[in-house]
Amino acid sequence: MMRAITRRTLLRHSSAAAIVGTGFADANAQGSDWPAKPVRVVVNYGPGGGSDNATRPFAERLSRLIGQQVVIENKGGASGAIGLEYVAKAAPDGYTFLATPSLTMMIVPHLRKLTVNPLKDVVPVTAFADGALLVAVHPSIPAKSLSELVAYAKQNPGKLSWGTPGVGTYGHLMCETFKKEAGVDILHVPYRGTGEALADFLAGVVQIHADPITLPHVASGKARLLAVLGRQRRPDYPDVPMLKEFYPAIDFVVWFGIFAPPGTPPEIIAKFAGEMAKLNSDKDLRDLMFALALTPNVRTPDETAALLASEHASYGKLIKQFEIRAE
Repeated sequence: MMRAITRRTLLRHSSAAAIVGTGFADANAQGSDWPAKPVRVVVNYGPGGGSDNATRPFAERLSRLIGQQVVIENKGGASGAIGLEYVAKAAPDGYTFLATPSLTMMIVPHLRKLTVNPLKDVVPVTAFADGALLVAVHPSIPAKSLSELVAYAKQNPGKLSWGTPGVGTYGHLMCETFKKEAGVDILHVPYRGTGEALADFLAGVVQIHADPITLPHVASGKARLLAVLGRQRRPDYPDVPMLKEFYPAIDFVVWFGIFAPPGTPPEIIAKFAGEMAKLNSDKDLRDLMFALALTPNVRTPDETAALLASEHASYGKLIKQFEIRAE
């Protein structure tokens, strides 16, 4: 039997509707006025790393476009999970965002239990830059090409070591896939971060390194570049092949994205993404990032969401295949 609606019940529901209506009105107002104060972008790794290098050039130029300062705040730790969790729980007012490498969003969730779900608990704004991975060897290794590296590794099983920023990183996945595809025995050496791995590589402690920050050391002769992973060959090293030309299964591209707390007004997300897209054609920005093995490639929120979902699944399969577990 249907219950009669009392005057008190009617008033209670009317008040709730008014509150919801006010919320939507506030969201629309925030979208039209945004930004009215400085915008904070939380980078979930420490200063000087790939995420920081990718985000700061955009932040400087975005500040000029939107007329408010874009402030970078580094919150590193737990492979980016600390910064991710912080932003997922931040106020959805359009003044706190996350800048993260794809690693945190697609690979880390398969390795450790997080308090938030990257696919559900943050909102994609844009994937704004791609990073090229590298295969570089220490000059002490007598290999001038990828084929020579494979031949040397087969002649010296277990004697070569590949340094990476840690278990489950792109470098680790590259190492394991390369070993499988090339049929070689190479020791994976995980470090606590990119800086430590690079220092030991330059000292010859490990002989193979794959991070973009190796690139500046190629010109100085401290590293020998044998292959690149990215959208295309690098014009400054036109004779260096893509790794996928030899091994199609090794086709990894790092990307960096901006995400917002859930509930952030769609108008603000659209405006943020739109302003970022204007920087795609900034030649000075492209030249600056090219030297860091980075390329501006701003995508829409929907494109970013689709990219995240697709690669989250594919990297999950790789991690399961190689039985990679967090330390």
